[in-house]
Amino acid sequence: MDVSIILVLLIIAMTLILFVSDRIRIDVVAILATLALAWLGLVTPAEALSGFASNAVVAMAAVMILGHGIERTGIATWIANSIVRYTGNEETRVVAFTSLTAGLLSSVLQNIGAAALFLPAMRRLSRRTRTPVSRLIMPIGFATILGGCITMIGSGPLIVLNDLLRTADAAPFSIFDVTPVGIPLLVAGVLLFALAKEYLLPLGGWGEEGATVAEIWRIDQPIRSCIVPPSSSLAGKTREDAYFKFRYGLDLLAIWSLDEISIAPSRGTRLEAGQELAFIGSEEDFARFIRETGCISSGDRSRLKEILEGEGYGFAELVVRPRASIVGRTPREISFRQTFSVEPIVHVRGETETRADFSHIPLAAGDVIVAFGSWENLRLLANHRDLLLVTQPVGEIVRHGKAYLAILLFAASIALTFAGVPISLALLTGAAGMIVTGVLTIEDAYHAIDWKSIVLIAGLLPLGIAMEKSGAAVLLAVALAGALEGAHPLVVFFSFAIITTALTLVISNVAATVLLVPLAMLTGAGLGTDPRALALLVGVCASNSFILPTHQVNALLMGPGGYTTRDYLRAGGIMTLVFIAIAVTIIFFLIA
Repeated sequence: MDVSIILVLLIIAMTLILFVSDRIRIDVVAILATLALAWLGLVTPAEALSGFASNAVVAMAAVMILGHGIERTGIATWIANSIVRYTGNEETRVVAFTSLTAGLLSSVLQNIGAAALFLPAMRRLSRRTRTPVSRLIMPIGFATILGGCITMIGSGPLIVLNDLLRTADAAPFSIFDVTPVGIPLLVAGVLLFALAKEYLLPLGGWGEEGATVAEIWRIDQPIRSCIVPPSSSLAGKTREDAYFKFRYGLDLLAIWSLDEISIAPSRGTRLEAGQELAFIGSEEDFARFIRETGCISSGDRSRLKEILEGEGYGFAELVVRPRASIVGRTPREISFRQTFSVEPIVHVRGETETRADFSHIPLAAGDVIVAFGSWENLRLLANHRDLLLVTQPVGEIVRHGKAYLAILLFAASIALTFAGVPISLALLTGAAGMIVTGVLTIEDAYHAIDWKSIVLIAGLLPLGIAMEKSGAAVLLAVALAGALEGAHPLVVFFSFAIITTALTLVISNVAATVLLVPLAMLTGAGLGTDPRALALLVGVCASNSFILPTHQVNALLMGPGGYTTRDYLRAGGIMTLVFIAIAVTIIFFLIA
């Protein structure tokens, strides 16, 4: 055996051992593997660094930016709220519904595009349902990979498969020929996590670390909203005349009128028919308010409620600075709401806590005010001369007015891939479009990229180059063919499924398809079975990449989900066995 082949196999073995041990960060392991290949002369320096300019890495960085754009415009909140409306807060239903939806979407979108669309929504859903984010993200990722097997355009390997068949003068598969295989695979993946999530999924991190300001101050009630009809006793009154806090114990957060949201409306703001009002307070107090004023509850389908509960708004603690100009003056005297554009909820001085109306209490240095507002306005208070922002806002500034533009750019970038444009170029064009149109700033774009995942994929790609360049991949494939000579056709199908699965863990799934499909065609012809069926099995099993976070989707979701390699080994190991069993059985008995 050639020395270069031995060295490549040793580096791959050491890389896998370090992955599993978790002693060194996986992105560092990937860099060490690349350096070892370069210094041993197994790849050229240019090939060692080529991963950072590869289509996969550029596509992943671009899709992270696109996903951040979806999140920053409030679309993720809308998706999360829609899911909760249909599934409730029950974890199994949430996981099953979102996984099935993501998988079906992935049948016509690129896997990584579908995953990027759902990732922000899952983080928001985690906070909304108080479900650890680690229990939601991995099922979504696996479902998008499985969904790519539903149509012949759902994944790169299946697209390449038809090109290889045409080259071999064989009939290509139609778009839905693989559907009888893909649908059972997706259903099996959804059922696996729905029934065995306690064993498969780690109880990792939540959408946010620690208690929020609202939880600390016990004001984490859901936002409730209502419409003011012409017949309501509130119509024509000012906020001050309505006595929301004094009579009902409700804090008015915002008013929505003519598509304009007014946060912390002043006491002189006039209430008019058709306006939507948003409050926090107990369910009993809100119900009494509805009965006595004649307002109409908006229920769970309120767009105003969705916006205020989204990423762009929240609670923060403010402290009156020493020698502040507002010391000794009441909130009413300084027009607190108009001056700071936030709604004061709680006032604390020493051990005294006031939740009733405190607009008449003179402010003193050291007073704490818990207020509600937009992150944009709250962050401005970080450098204010009168108030000190104690707790940094945990969310992002949301640009709701850019939501339709973000959807258009995301859809356009995906559509370009169907037009034959390389996925990296298409997605990068969409990402650039979000920056140029103001959906995101360039700083937002850099912040959106998970560099750990980027380095992981870029560092692993040279391993595939070394496998092909040294002849290790061909050697393994030929050895397999020799070992299978005279074996039962079903054994051959299982063997090709296993070798494809193993190979796709260390080289790209497209590269594994290109390498094994010609061999599968020759082997199938020798067995007297349909060579196209064996080639289809290779194309399908090239997506059976769950054991290690080397697939683009798994690498994308590893950081946000807080997963380790062992988490993928546990859940991915079982999924891999189920995948092989279903794919081989259906293709062998129904297609071959």
